Amino acid sequence: MSKLIDQLIEQKYLKSPRIIEAFKKIKRADFLPPKIIKNKGREFVNQYNAPIPIGYEQTISQPLTVAFMLELLQPQQNDKILDIGSGSGWQTTMLCQIVGPKGFVYAIERIPELKDFGQENLAKAKYGFKNVEFICGDGSKGLKSQAPFDKIIVAASSEKIPQALKDQLKIGGRLVLPIKNSIWLLIKKDKNKFEEKEYPGFVFVPLIKDKIV
Repeated sequence: MSKLIDQLIEQKYLKSPRIIEAFKKIKRADFLPPKIIKNKGREFVNQYNAPIPIGYEQTISQPLTVAFMLELLQPQQNDKILDIGSGSGWQTTMLCQIVGPKGFVYAIERIPELKDFGQENLAKAKYGFKNVEFICGDGSKGLKSQAPFDKIIVAASSEKIPQALKDQLKIGGRLVLPIKNSIWLLIKKDKNKFEEKEYPGFVFVPLIKDKIV
């Protein structure tokens, strides 16, 4: 097991066996631009516990943050999950591993080039997952055509919680997202009733929305 994964387990950021297994199997280096791998090497980026730029003013998230958010999300086998701000495709691919062949992951990315980048990364790495669809769109609107979702996770920060995401969550479902510099967990108790918890002290790139002309 890698030193980084050992550290994340020791520090209690990684706890769940299925999430730990996904971190072991899905290598971060498979989801970075070739130039970075050439300059830094695969082992370095797999052990590097910080965000790394992937172009278009976006990053592949810090492993600690990804672990923390996935543990809050509690993805389970057979879940239908909406992954917003899929970027490099690393977290998306881990979710594919966790939910298994009877689950499904819808990955939304606003920047067309990054949507293609993430999709190509998953294919090139030959993990063989078929339980995923990559979509270019405004993640703040969710994906109404496939709602409701068991879980929704967002990788970029908003000023407030998008109502569309709350509406598209199943009762009993979990929504994990950054609001400003905090991570929020929402658990849907009823149609308009949510249990909410804030975890401050994080930094994220902003969620890109469609421009209003």
